[in-house]
Amino acid sequence: MPNTMESLSLDQVRKLVLHAQQLPTTIPQASAVATTQSVIQHLGYIQIDTISAIERAHHHTLWNRNPHYLPSHLDELVATKQVFEYWSHAAAYLPMTSYRYTLPRKQYIRSGQEKYWQQCSDRLLQMVYSRIEQEGPLMAKDFEPNRVKSAEWTAKPAKQALEYLFMQGKLMVVQRNKFHKVYDITARVLPDEIDTSIPSPEEYARFLITQYLKANGLGLAGEIAYLLKNTKPLVSTTLKEMTLSGELQEIKVNNILYHTLPSSLQLLNKPLARNQLKILSPFDNLLIQRKRMVQLFNYDYTIECYVPEAKRQYGYFSLPILWDDKLVARMDCKAERKEGILHINHLALEPSLTKKEDFALALKQELIPFMAFNNCKRLQLHKTSPSNFKNELKDMVKELNH
Repeated sequence: MPNTMESLSLDQVRKLVLHAQQLPTTIPQASAVATTQSVIQHLGYIQIDTISAIERAHHHTLWNRNPHYLPSHLDELVATKQVFEYWSHAAAYLPMTSYRYTLPRKQYIRSGQEKYWQQCSDRLLQMVYSRIEQEGPLMAKDFEPNRVKSAEWTAKPAKQALEYLFMQGKLMVVQRNKFHKVYDITARVLPDEIDTSIPSPEEYARFLITQYLKANGLGLAGEIAYLLKNTKPLVSTTLKEMTLSGELQEIKVNNILYHTLPSSLQLLNKPLARNQLKILSPFDNLLIQRKRMVQLFNYDYTIECYVPEAKRQYGYFSLPILWDDKLVARMDCKAERKEGILHINHLALEPSLTKKEDFALALKQELIPFMAFNNCKRLQLHKTSPSNFKNELKDMVKELNH
């Protein structure tokens, strides 16, 4: 594909974005754990979320890109210091090679330039840090009042201190125990070979731009700087410089000027797998910027777990469904793991979806591994929109429950 291209159609854009996002899945060429590490390296981060209506978002996002993924992979990669926990736009797993580029934010927090929401007294911070330094890795519950004598050692202030020290970069998470963070001092966790020099503003901006475009195909300054405080002006300036130098290319989409890596345009020569369906996490890297999904995929998505029940249109935790190169439906699910039942509380089709019979077949094929991923052996379908689509899925439900 020549680098002189000036505009892309939405069909081309979706193809570019999905290839860059490694969706749909291709056959892994490495071991299962190495593939998981490669996915995290390529995407730049995997968002962590606590909601467990189905398998948690970080596992779900990785599984959609690595069919041999196991939740134990993240524990292994943290233990072998190939990934670490910190903040991207939200709590996330990041490749250890990106550690240096978390330092500007840590510096801002330590200096008070970025007001972190959990402020703690210097005395409490020092007490918490000293205990970990002397005793080794600890969790928030190790600071509960019945374990220590001081009245100041209540769980909530100690947990706030742990998180503040973590955000400052003085502590790192060495593992999770039943999803609870275990903290240790950074000097004991960080591999010796990791560069800990703080990048210059230009280096930092170049990293943000290159990483985002590699993982997302094309982007705008506001998308690259999404929820990263004080970065958009720097990103905008650096985008112009990198475009002038030929490192980036401008692409027009619906009269909006995006930036891309010239090498990414080669992805347009790669065929996109057809008839593959993916049930996505609301926190999947593809979807996390909702405005972008409207512009590029014509898909208006809101996660409704934070919406009062009476005002929900689709359900507590509706999962976007990708089919071919379009987002065509959403499916509110809950896994009852003890009973082994996956409940589809509400399957809602987009008005643009017309090939319903083909969609039903693709959905059935993907529900088989999806149910296994969520430790479920049976399926219950409660509601569809339009309502008559439920009748069309009766045979599918019977087959999956056979």
